[in-house]
Amino acid sequence: MADLRPVHRALGFGIAAVVLLLDQLSKWLIMGPVALRERGLIQITGFFDLRWVENYGVSMGFLVAGSDRERWLLVVATALIAVAITVWIWREKAKGDVLALGLVLGGAIGNIADRARLGYVADFLDLHIGNWHPFLVFNVADAAITIGVLILVARALLVREPKVSSENVDAV
Repeated sequence: MADLRPVHRALGFGIAAVVLLLDQLSKWLIMGPVALRERGLIQITGFFDLRWVENYGVSMGFLVAGSDRERWLLVVATALIAVAITVWIWREKAKGDVLALGLVLGGAIGNIADRARLGYVADFLDLHIGNWHPFLVFNVADAAITIGVLILVARALLVREPKVSSENVDAV
């Protein structure tokens, strides 16, 4: 059976590049032409707003960087995670896992770029139900990371890769 990892890698890294591009483009639009930083809030519907939040922590506000040193430690830590994901994509054989990892990698790099360039991650998407905000304000990178992780968990729990029969295994 042919090794499909090179094709899967290209798809995974391609997805990462698209996520990174969409994330950075959306942040440029929000900070530039839309001027959300200055406006603070733009009400769109009864369940969705654009709301400016500077996130100095990681997921859900944990590990808040209160100094430049802590900020750069977060950049290094998240960059190491991105490197680990890159290696995982390189080695992974399952196409579904590679695609999910591409979402996670693209999102991670987008947030790393923010933290390195701005000192914080720019969040602006606010889903809510009336005055109840069950979700934190997030961005495209956060959404991609969350979707990628959910796909990985679902695949780990629900998908069984076909077993290779002993007839197809080369003798060592």
